[in-house]
Amino acid sequence: MALQVGDIVEGKVTGIKPFGAFVSLPEGKTGLVHISEVSYEFVQDLSAVLEDGQTVSVKVLSIAPDGKIALSIKRTQPAPERGTRPQGGARPAQQHRPKREEKPRVWQPKPAAPQGEMSFEDMMARYKSRSEEKIADLKRVTENHRGGYSRRRG
Repeated sequence: MALQVGDIVEGKVTGIKPFGAFVSLPEGKTGLVHISEVSYEFVQDLSAVLEDGQTVSVKVLSIAPDGKIALSIKRTQPAPERGTRPQGGARPAQQHRPKREEKPRVWQPKPAAPQGEMSFEDMMARYKSRSEEKIADLKRVTENHRGGYSRRRG
């Protein structure tokens, strides 16, 4: 009897790797059960779920032209109900936070610092120094970004 896709057969676990388990099938063939096909629950470590020599029921998912056989253990078992998650997952609907009824926040500029008793000359000096600082910062950023003129000389 040749194996066909969809068959459910008994096999024996012959090896466990981080990515899946190798299962010996009838007729001397071997297939692989990927870690995602072992259980409907999340499996971190396969050796905690399966062990060498264990007899398992597997479903044949696919048979590649080169002879590789993909198997599944979880598809031989009934699927759990979709509404319940055994570990972690989404919170129940009652625990969701209520939506905000407030108005959305809108950016507001910071109020200007109190000027006090500054003369026109003081205000101009302050404006000039801030402008020069901003220009120096822009030049430094653009030169670093482009590599600068001085770096291009040999």
